[in-house]
Amino acid sequence: MHEIVIFTVVLAVLFDISNGWNDSANAIATVVSTRVLSPLQAVLLAAGMNILGAFLTTAVAKTIGKGVVDPKAVTEIVVAAALLAGFAWNWAMTWLGLPVSASHALVGGLIGSAYAHGGSAILNTAGIIKIFSSLITSPIIGLIFGFFFMKLILGFLGTLSVGMINRYFGRLQIFSSAFMALSHGSNDAQKVMGIITLSLVSGGYLQSVEVPFWVILICALAMGLGTALGGWKVIKTMGVSMLKLEPIHGFAAETSATAIILGASQMGLPVSTTHVISTCIMGVGATRRLSAVRWGVAGKIVLAWVFTLPTCAVLAWGLCTLLAFLNIGT
Repeated sequence: MHEIVIFTVVLAVLFDISNGWNDSANAIATVVSTRVLSPLQAVLLAAGMNILGAFLTTAVAKTIGKGVVDPKAVTEIVVAAALLAGFAWNWAMTWLGLPVSASHALVGGLIGSAYAHGGSAILNTAGIIKIFSSLITSPIIGLIFGFFFMKLILGFLGTLSVGMINRYFGRLQIFSSAFMALSHGSNDAQKVMGIITLSLVSGGYLQSVEVPFWVILICALAMGLGTALGGWKVIKTMGVSMLKLEPIHGFAAETSATAIILGASQMGLPVSTTHVISTCIMGVGATRRLSAVRWGVAGKIVLAWVFTLPTCAVLAWGLCTLLAFLNIGT
């Protein structure tokens, strides 16, 4: 039993690294594409703020730990299969240069593996509805908020020259990028904290879903390491291919996304930071003209989003079934 718990924790750390690797674009795509910071400066700033953000709250971790399945009804194999499926999907999409939701991957994987283990009876329907509601509505809010926040900024600027606007917002974007990374750590790192805590409860090492400090620490460091690796193909997709950004656009998108993600983290709602920042960028770009956003690229991103949860659910179901058949971890 000890071996499978250690294996699950290692898988969780690898998943967290892959999450940070894919999601590094969330914090630095805009600041790198607008040349406000060099790639090295951007990833170091984002990694540090990701680690700090992971210590802000554990509300999201508790939601993931008990909001998808009954912690007492699952086994280490269920958790391991969910993590394996999510890790494989994150790695494949990062290699292809597509930003995906680690939240969808993790929740989908957990649903699929739990269903393979105990059927629908061990799924927390109310919790899943709550999680799905936040995952679905947050990108819509991002699109709307990004559009209107950019409109508000433009209304205040009046007739200032483009050079002056870029100079001032170039400086402001450093702060908005840092807070975007902070919000990312506050939400995304917690999801793996919740998974590790769920594993410890199912293994009898914890009596309730209360996140130990050492779990917070390793998840924070893993997320920071993944971010520092930099998913450069994903960064190019979000910061260059989808929309040509100026510093003012990066500031508006990052500030809008940060407000949404931090608000969700404080309420214990897991959201896809990838979906939120991507739709904020789309909303900001649409203020110029609808054609400013390359909707063909945006469409590929949306397709990757749509397929993430069901693909990971099916993959985790298959992995859990296979591991149980091989009598691993029992």
